[in-house]
Amino acid sequence: MKLFRTWVMVAFLIFSSNAFAGVYADKLSECLVDSTTTQDRITLVKWMFSAMSLHPAVRSISMVSPAQLDSANKNIAELFMRLLTKSCKDETKKALKYEGKSTIQNSFRILGQVAGRELFSNPKVLKGISGIQKYIDANKLKSLNER
Repeated sequence: MKLFRTWVMVAFLIFSSNAFAGVYADKLSECLVDSTTTQDRITLVKWMFSAMSLHPAVRSISMVSPAQLDSANKNIAELFMRLLTKSCKDETKKALKYEGKSTIQNSFRILGQVAGRELFSNPKVLKGISGIQKYIDANKLKSLNER
């Protein structure tokens, strides 16, 4: 199980970007995370999943209808607007003024990472992704640490 957790962490590192964030972007990121509920983060994950389902590589295994995608877009727009113009208005203004527009994208990337961690910590998801263990050659991985 320890090996599996290591591989999950590697996957998180691969899919996360460590762009430089200044003090204002950090404060905006913190506000976004603190101002969202579990349901808000589920809304974000649903939107990301809905958008990713359009990629040709996964389209055949996803079942997101145009109406569901539209609903996800509407819900995430409402969440973004609430966060940027109400809950984190001051942090947004300062981040934009002192660090530029990219701070918005970077701050929402952090929120997405938090939402993703919540998704992957669900027991059913953990059980599903643990199926990788039967295909991992632990001896080959151990040999990488040998000198």
